[in-house]
Amino acid sequence: MQFFIYLLYVFRVKTNNIERMQLTKSEEQLMKYIWRLEKAFFKELKEEYPEPRPATTTINTFLKKLTEKGFISYELHGNSRQYYPLISKEHYFSKHMQGLLKNFFNNSIEQFGSFFTKEIDISDEDLKKLRTIVDEKIKSKSND
Repeated sequence: MQFFIYLLYVFRVKTNNIERMQLTKSEEQLMKYIWRLEKAFFKELKEEYPEPRPATTTINTFLKKLTEKGFISYELHGNSRQYYPLISKEHYFSKHMQGLLKNFFNNSIEQFGSFFTKEIDISDEDLKKLRTIVDEKIKSKSND
């Protein structure tokens, strides 16, 4: 339910000229580790993976690609690199969801809302909470 509410809020942002932020599933998984740790050396990132862990060269390739794409950077500590995110998880998620709205719902918040309220089993209680959130947002906008 919270996911649905967040999506409704995010999709109110203008979706014209959306910056495409494409990550592979493997790159996105590594980004999740970096976001969670905030700053991490290679060894710490490798330890985040469940067994069997990817090869060292594979993780290094992902780190290089994420650096080239502008998602992460690093600080040198002797011969070691400490990686950190340049793009927040929230920013990435927002852009990703805006792309979803544009590509699957024709930039229509109505189509999006209709799809999710019909296709996802939402309880009456959650629908009332959603209505309250939307009503509060409308009220706060009218007070601006």
